[in-house]
Amino acid sequence: MPDGHDWHWEYDPGAAHVIGGLDDLPSSPGSRSGAEELVRAAAALYLDGTTYQGASSALGREVVTGGMFVFQTVPRHRRVCVLQVTVL
Repeated sequence: MPDGHDWHWEYDPGAAHVIGGLDDLPSSPGSRSGAEELVRAAAALYLDGTTYQGASSALGREVVTGGMFVFQTVPRHRRVCVLQVTVL
């Protein structure tokens, strides 16, 4: 269970909308590691995300392990919200 100190990722608004028709992203090792790679990058960029005072970041688009991800980073919640995944 998250302890509130670690970064995490989640689907927004939910798995059925983001990857509908595909196997659940967490069960796909390549796609899961892609989302986790985005989380590691966000954690490195926002070292103490809970105190972040800047404007919300723009939507990100990255090709990483497992596909192309469209995502929103929410530093104050230490979350990367995965909005779309295109499996490569």
